[in-house]
Amino acid sequence: MMMPTHNSLPNRLLATLPKADYEHLSSHLELVSMPLGEVLYESGGHLKYVYFPTTSIVSLIYVLENGSSAEIAVVGNEGIVGISVFMGGDTTPSRAVVQSAGFGYRLPVQLLKQEFDHSGPMQGLLLLYTQALITQMTQTAVCNRHHSIEQQLCRWLLLSFDRLSTDTLCMTQELIANMLGVRREGVTVAAGHLHQLGLIDYNRGHIKLIDRPGLEKEVCECYMVVKKEFDRLLAKTPLPHDHHDHTQLHGPRDSAPGLYSHNKALD
Repeated sequence: MMMPTHNSLPNRLLATLPKADYEHLSSHLELVSMPLGEVLYESGGHLKYVYFPTTSIVSLIYVLENGSSAEIAVVGNEGIVGISVFMGGDTTPSRAVVQSAGFGYRLPVQLLKQEFDHSGPMQGLLLLYTQALITQMTQTAVCNRHHSIEQQLCRWLLLSFDRLSTDTLCMTQELIANMLGVRREGVTVAAGHLHQLGLIDYNRGHIKLIDRPGLEKEVCECYMVVKKEFDRLLAKTPLPHDHHDHTQLHGPRDSAPGLYSHNKALD
């Protein structure tokens, strides 16, 4: 499969790199399928690759000893999965799970370390991204503590749709509840209200965005805090909907093995 040109890269971090730096990496980047529920790394595990999602979304999740979990951040076409590699910690207590199936590029860990240690454009870009990601993590903690389930759901939906090229997301209420760390009944009530307002539609695990401006009116301040910080730190690079050689990037989103294979209807 051919690599796209530098200007048509569907991952914003890679597209922001100077052309010469990207071309240095391009022969080592491998386009891979990222099916729903695939675990990219477990808590405490050592990574072999870092991932640059293109059409997929990855959830960074913390799992407690009793099995309950909560999402601490999402990573999509704006970022990279595996910041512990270049921050020097090598491992992390969270796990990374594909939340929305799609594709992404992977790069061997050692190659990313080498690029980072050269103190060139890649290092500066990754540090800016890490600051933006920390903002998302801290704002998620604040939101989960102080805002209603409906506001949390609005934030989560908007952050997810920001990282997709479509207006449909495959995700059940049960899994959203696991992400937010709340009871499914609370998500059911919140999603039902958003549906009544005409902001979203949902049917058997598919959530369709109907009225984005309306959803933005319902969301708490946390969404814009995160969005503005990403836009401030990482100059927004247009991401084309036409991926040229990557017609296969838009693969099936609602069937995959692993954590999310028990896809149930939204009701």
